[in-house]
Amino acid sequence: MYKVVMTRALLPEAQRILLERCDARVWDKEEVMPRDVLAEWLADADGLVAAPNIQIDGELLAQAPKLRVIAQTAVGCNNIDVAACTRRGIPVGYTPGVLVDATADLTFGLLLCAARRIHEGWDYVRQGKWRANKGMGLGVDLAGKTLGIAGMGRIGAAVAKRAAAFGMRVIYHNRTRRADDGDVGARYAALDELLRAADFVVVLLPLSAATRGAFGAEQFALMKPTAYFVNASRGAVVDTEALAEALATGRIAYAALDVTDPEPIPADHPLLMLPNVLVTPHIGSATAETRTAMAMLTADNMLAGLAGKPLPACVNESVNYKG
Repeated sequence: MYKVVMTRALLPEAQRILLERCDARVWDKEEVMPRDVLAEWLADADGLVAAPNIQIDGELLAQAPKLRVIAQTAVGCNNIDVAACTRRGIPVGYTPGVLVDATADLTFGLLLCAARRIHEGWDYVRQGKWRANKGMGLGVDLAGKTLGIAGMGRIGAAVAKRAAAFGMRVIYHNRTRRADDGDVGARYAALDELLRAADFVVVLLPLSAATRGAFGAEQFALMKPTAYFVNASRGAVVDTEALAEALATGRIAYAALDVTDPEPIPADHPLLMLPNVLVTPHIGSATAETRTAMAMLTADNMLAGLAGKPLPACVNESVNYKG
């Protein structure tokens, strides 16, 4: 029976499948699995079910001589040295596609909630201020406004469709223009043009060396002072200090974030002291249906790799098993 290390538990059905078919060791503590313990467990492991908060690099892989497959319950794999895995012939499974609608819903929900001050209205009611005539401030309409999407992948396209239903114009920026942007209902624009034109800027970029810190003081300076900024990708795509400064000085109007840098963000962080920010705890994929689908795809990736079969979703296809 193959030996598998799980750096955190999966949802019950997916975990049951792995426990039935593998000799699995599960890290079930609240704290992140210590690196030395992980290295010890990996010494004779055939498979690794990884969490995004675990760093997997060449040094760790060198301590896992039998490792033949890694499966991660996430789309982003910036915590994994994929090149090092490829050099060792280890396919890396991930979970693209299944979280598109859930993340798009959350992204547009942040935008709508911020624009109409929904969360602030709830706080107002709870504080007994319903009948007060001032204090909460006014929201803004979405209809007729321009939404700029930086990173028009599958999630970006899903957000664009939601925006169209609200009567918004959509422009986007990618490294390359999409051939189907007419079908998506969005117009391609250079990033500077997007930042100057958009009433709402949504960031859906993957984290890489090229995108780390991509939104900083220079980018915020280009935006309208009435602009809303939404990040539902990775926290490190944004310079947090520059964002806090832009919000505090009125350089931009508002920010709604599902991701932060650092993450989790400390409760006393200056960003959280500002009145014009909304932060949720990285819940883009956090629906029962989506998390279940992600867990099941992770189990499928793991079992396929252990059996020497092609992973259903593989980051480094050059070393994916051909069956």
